[in-house]
Amino acid sequence: MLKVSSPGRINIIGDHTDYNAGFVLPASINKGITVSIQKNNHPSHCKIYAKNVDEYFEFNLEDFRPIPSGWPNYIMGVVAELQKLGASLSGFEASFHGNVPIGSGMSSSAALECSFALSLNELFQLNFDRITLVKAAQMAEHHFAGMKCGIMDQFASLMGRAGKVMLLDCRSLDYQFFPIELGQYELLLLNTKVTHSLADSAYNKRRQECEKGVQIIQQTYPEVQQLRDVNILMLNECLQNETPLIYERCFHVVTENQRVLDACKALQHNDLPHLGQLLYASHESLSKAYEVSCPELDFLVDYTKHLESVLGARMMGGGFGGCTINLLKKEYANEFIEQISKAYYNQFQIHLEAYPVDIANGASVLENQTI
Repeated sequence: MLKVSSPGRINIIGDHTDYNAGFVLPASINKGITVSIQKNNHPSHCKIYAKNVDEYFEFNLEDFRPIPSGWPNYIMGVVAELQKLGASLSGFEASFHGNVPIGSGMSSSAALECSFALSLNELFQLNFDRITLVKAAQMAEHHFAGMKCGIMDQFASLMGRAGKVMLLDCRSLDYQFFPIELGQYELLLLNTKVTHSLADSAYNKRRQECEKGVQIIQQTYPEVQQLRDVNILMLNECLQNETPLIYERCFHVVTENQRVLDACKALQHNDLPHLGQLLYASHESLSKAYEVSCPELDFLVDYTKHLESVLGARMMGGGFGGCTINLLKKEYANEFIEQISKAYYNQFQIHLEAYPVDIANGASVLENQTI
């Protein structure tokens, strides 16, 4: 019996830049999904058990396709992508469980995809390198789950390193690690406990709007391939007066890329107040220009702005729910959670959930552990 674990992720800064070939600053965390898997001596029959929801799913390697929705799509998608790469698979049985909160913006889907990508790679001795597995997991989400996600989530889940954040260039896939030394501060996630139905459709729509912006800019600057190649002067010249909505979308991406690079400098110089201000600026842009926030997320961020114990906060992930990420003094964490939870409940009648974050290693094979 092979056991593999793959983590969820946080993103310090850089949302909706990855599918625009930009920069992101994620880290893998100490919440993840663990898979237990073995061959079953059948040429093509597969059976999977999801422990958290007590559900079974079976499929045949020779004839399978996406279902309307649900967790099996992420796994079948990985299988399909590995087969496209030439993987020779046979029947297997697997079970999995995890502690990445669903809909929290910590990318439980990538954790599931990557845990199966790595476990199948090991079980069948496919010898794919990790970057290949990252790409396969991303395409699984495109082709089976219908989410045209960027590569950040899967990259962080498979490639993360304990105690470090990763500056990832989503065009070249070059990456480098930066130590994150917070001293008297810590990172805390606050889960809104809401997932608005807009999330999936709006995500794909924002991607289309960015692509439209690139097409317009290319008429004047044919060398531009993606928003990564665009600066503010180009935006002002080509989009500001003609297509204000497309301008706002592209403005967020262009300025967010710069905020990621500035955040790396802040970490290098241990300038946590500046990092906090970048978090606030990121949220403002995501909320106003990119319009992927929601009242619950905005409330949580706005609440922190008058607190001396909090250096910065922003929504994290695709948007329309999920978590905010907060940079705050450790000694005030319990008091902060109590106060903001009460205020949030009074406003929305929802019980907030808080998660301190430890930055952990990426996906790994577990030895001498039980699922």
